[in-house]
Amino acid sequence: MTTASSMDRREAIVDGEFAFTNQDFKKIAALLYAQAGISLPESKATLVYSRLAKRLRTLGLKTFTEYCAFVALDSSVDEQQEMLRALTTNVTRFFREPHHFDDLRANVLEPVADRVRAGGRLRLWSAASSSGQEPYSMAFTVLSVWPNAADLDIRILGTDIDTNVLATGRAAVYDESLLEGIPPGPRNQYFERDPGDRRNFRVCESARSLVAFRELNLNGPSWPMKGPFDAIFCRNVVIYFDEPTQERVWNRFAPLVAPGGRLYVGHSERVGASVTAFESAGLTAYRKVGGR
Repeated sequence: MTTASSMDRREAIVDGEFAFTNQDFKKIAALLYAQAGISLPESKATLVYSRLAKRLRTLGLKTFTEYCAFVALDSSVDEQQEMLRALTTNVTRFFREPHHFDDLRANVLEPVADRVRAGGRLRLWSAASSSGQEPYSMAFTVLSVWPNAADLDIRILGTDIDTNVLATGRAAVYDESLLEGIPPGPRNQYFERDPGDRRNFRVCESARSLVAFRELNLNGPSWPMKGPFDAIFCRNVVIYFDEPTQERVWNRFAPLVAPGGRLYVGHSERVGASVTAFESAGLTAYRKVGGR
């Protein structure tokens, strides 16, 4: 007699502790796409298995078929978030792709330096802030232009779908190894030893005061922010989306960027010609054209 469990084993697409079939993969991929717009090709089956196997152990489940049934329940919102955290990648570092921060200073901040000193408004947004290194790098760049930025009308928003990495960003405490690559001058200027653990460093108060972190799903039905933003960083995110989702996200950014403002994307990403609100400014930076 052939049991359902032995059938699952026979149809498994990944060898491992838990039965994992192609149907299981498709259900997980469909749920991830519906929740976050992330497109999972079948080549990612082994990655999905390795990242979710620990969730099955935690929940005491024996197969991915059981997990798929559980996570699809309307009452499983918490587990859906756990699945999302497990399957998304949070790779970041301070001043990643440094040419973007050079461009931010030269073409966004310095041209409005006098206006902001006189009380003008400046808004920046890190749309996939992960654990905070990107928005704090933006804050350090701001402080290089306005050392008294905390006294001016300057705000930086950091958003992410993962509440765990947002908590890290709010704490602003990082292991010393994560500061590698930051020149000694900025490192000494913008970080201080964490009094709770001398092996860690905390972002200085003048930078922390500029940044607010909020949970946001870029593929959610609505965004609460109104803009306009002088610059938006959305880097190394849409590579996980299919083309229609990418285009939809770029077009949702468009009305939130001030005319002449910048949109910065990852080194392997492009804003397609069908998104007419932006023109290339070189080095994966895009300038907002025309009116709002």
